[in-house]
Amino acid sequence: MPFVNKFGGDSEEESTDVAAGAPPAFDVDFDPNDPNQVKVHYNLTGWGLDQRAELAETLAELGVPHTWEGEELVVPEQIEDEVDALFDRLEAEIGPFPVPLLDGDASTEFGLDEWPFRDIETLKEALIEAEIPHTWQGRTLLVAHDAEQVVDDLLDAIEAGEVASLDEDAEAPDGALHDLYVAADQLARDGTNGAARTVVLDLVPQLSPTAPPFGLAVRAWTVIVERARELLGQFEDGVGPDQLAEFADELRAVCRPYV
Repeated sequence: MPFVNKFGGDSEEESTDVAAGAPPAFDVDFDPNDPNQVKVHYNLTGWGLDQRAELAETLAELGVPHTWEGEELVVPEQIEDEVDALFDRLEAEIGPFPVPLLDGDASTEFGLDEWPFRDIETLKEALIEAEIPHTWQGRTLLVAHDAEQVVDDLLDAIEAGEVASLDEDAEAPDGALHDLYVAADQLARDGTNGAARTVVLDLVPQLSPTAPPFGLAVRAWTVIVERARELLGQFEDGVGPDQLAEFADELRAVCRPYV
């Protein structure tokens, strides 16, 4: 959910007048210029054009009383719970949303004027996925000061080609690394483990060596996928449980440092 803050006067003086055209759920009279009106601000810094358009359309469809102040959506306090629920639904449908770096927050600046567009987009996705507070000023990135080292390492990894694009269609399935490790561990102990065999048979065909889980270097993920495919190949060749256990042990060994 976007950063939320409240501004305004005494909420006990709220009006019970019906806003023109508003549905019963938003039975409030909202005057953004009223100093006694308590207002809730949602900071949408970093939202994409498609996300903003979807939000604007939803607000209009539902008749949500609101106004805009720069990057912030402003609503009356009386409907805060309903708007919070709206943002939760939108995040599930069109999120995740960036965590904004607010004015006054201690920050570290990274100048990325020479970076190619593709790497910039990969970085934007990684920052959102990692929920790192940040903002952009052109091609200059400002991040929360306490995230400086994490972002520095991320920049190095992107420049080295070790972080793939986090495009939704190219991501590893959720929990893929953990599931691989658990299945490999079970098969290394018992090559006849049916549940573990099923995990490998179902999961490995979905894996791409160029689409690692978030935060894992492409180079390391490539090795893991290669070992997983070798194990899957043993299933297809119909080898015995002892040989399966050997290949499973190799997969377990390359997964272990990252789980």
